[in-house]
Amino acid sequence: MRKLIALLMAAALCACAATAPDKQAAPFAKGADIGWLQQMEATGYKFRDKQGEEQDAIAILKAHGIDTIRLRTWVNPSDDRASGHNSKEETVAMAVRAQREGMRIMINFHYSDSWADPQQQRKPAAWVGHPFPQLLEDVYQYTHDVMTALKQAGVTPEWVQVGNETATGMIYPEGHSDNWPQLAQLINRGYDAVKAVSPTSKVILHVDRGNDNARFRKWFDAARAHGAKYDVIGLSYYPYWLDGSPDYTLSIDDLGRNLNDMVARYGKEVMVVEVGGEDTKAQNTYDMLVAVQRKVKAVPGNMGLGVIYWEPQGARSWSKYPLSAWGDDGRPTRAMEAFLAE
Repeated sequence: MRKLIALLMAAALCACAATAPDKQAAPFAKGADIGWLQQMEATGYKFRDKQGEEQDAIAILKAHGIDTIRLRTWVNPSDDRASGHNSKEETVAMAVRAQREGMRIMINFHYSDSWADPQQQRKPAAWVGHPFPQLLEDVYQYTHDVMTALKQAGVTPEWVQVGNETATGMIYPEGHSDNWPQLAQLINRGYDAVKAVSPTSKVILHVDRGNDNARFRKWFDAARAHGAKYDVIGLSYYPYWLDGSPDYTLSIDDLGRNLNDMVARYGKEVMVVEVGGEDTKAQNTYDMLVAVQRKVKAVPGNMGLGVIYWEPQGARSWSKYPLSAWGDDGRPTRAMEAFLAE
């Protein structure tokens, strides 16, 4: 009888487990990278809401559905207006400010003194000449230091990028993708430092041209083969920069297929961590943003985490950048309403 009761209880437990609902997905992230904001404010740029009233930029973004702020951090940056700032202290201050507005936080380690992307991954000047074992320690200590400063300020980033658009690696030449064994070690030192301070933060590895499945398979196959550690696959998607296909309708389905393939192939969550469209074609950019959000939301199993616009507030009149979502009148364009539509 005892054996029968035990079997019945086990069967009941199995039945309950089989019918239990899936774990509730976190809210879909709708984000903005605002690394230029401090400089814009310092130089006197005035942000205005839809009615033309002067208002805080983060408040304007929030009114347009933005709930996540992405911040880049550089090792020893200059004070250049467009290509400087984003020091540890500035990053922490911006993270605190954004969190006070109820924003979720993503931190983006470039491991450079300025821009890092597929065309440039310059080693921080202070690390030049260091042997590889010291570079590993540099990455760990710097990452740990920034994460600790954030923690002491009361900020726990939901996501942390180890490297920015690292299709060709980072911290050249030692961390170039021509030398994956070393690149993986550098990535893992960053990962370990993040987790040592903030175990709940999800670590993102980020590659550009999110519609290019072959590019992503090659990179993440290598990452897997060499034991690189991460939690989320981050993608950039800029139709404007795609060779021969600036019309997003020519590549949006490829983006969707790549998102789905990344989840199926590697079992990782995915996120479009950079996106942007032409400021002078606000309706087209609006349509593109709606389409991108839908593709990410359509990823099976709630594995698509969100979409982040890169520098939507970075008005061309200040930055000369053509892919913001801000007009010459200091107001957000219609493009930003796409985050309210989805």
